[in-house]
Amino acid sequence: MTFVVTENCIKCKYTDCVEVCPVDCFHEGPNFLVIDPDECIDCTLCEPECPINAIFDESDLPPGQEQFLALNAELAQHWPVITQMKDAPPDADEWKDKPDKLQYLER
Repeated sequence: MTFVVTENCIKCKYTDCVEVCPVDCFHEGPNFLVIDPDECIDCTLCEPECPINAIFDESDLPPGQEQFLALNAELAQHWPVITQMKDAPPDADEWKDKPDKLQYLER
């Protein structure tokens, strides 16, 4: 099992979750975070730390978010590991809970 970062993280990229991860499985892209499913130990620590509820257990993915399991696995192979909290983008609050953000994902 693994946890999955979903669409709500796009353009928000809060990093509260990365500091609690005991195995450094988060990877950072330009405007999104992902979890490497090969590194995730299913510890559940990251999920409650996400201030925008963008992290889910793979078995509890909301409808329409299933493609993020494969996307997390793909992008984790290309993006660097992030282990320390950083400031969120200045407009992160404006993007919180907006639908259809996949089109804004920067690779």
